[in-house]
Amino acid sequence: MSASDPDVADPHDAVVRRHVRVTGRVQNVTYRDSTREQAERLGVVGWVRNCPDGSVEAELEGSEAVLDDLLRWMHDGPLLARVDAVEVEVVPPAGDERFRVR
Repeated sequence: MSASDPDVADPHDAVVRRHVRVTGRVQNVTYRDSTREQAERLGVVGWVRNCPDGSVEAELEGSEAVLDDLLRWMHDGPLLARVDAVEVEVVPPAGDERFRVR
């Protein structure tokens, strides 16, 4: 079997999960809802929520390629947001079925 064999799974299609913390001006600027919209558009499952310290926390699950796309978007966020930092940690997949705003 070669890498181009249709029976060989592409490692970029494997389901992965990332825990993400975003800091900056990311609350009260539609960051969570915009993240949900982007996640649903890309087929990512998981959740996003505001934290008491003013950051936004999320867990994202999907293929590495689509998570990379969503993480790139999260570095900018919606128009009114100001993202200072995005911390990403690898966590095991949880098998969520949809994306939720908590």
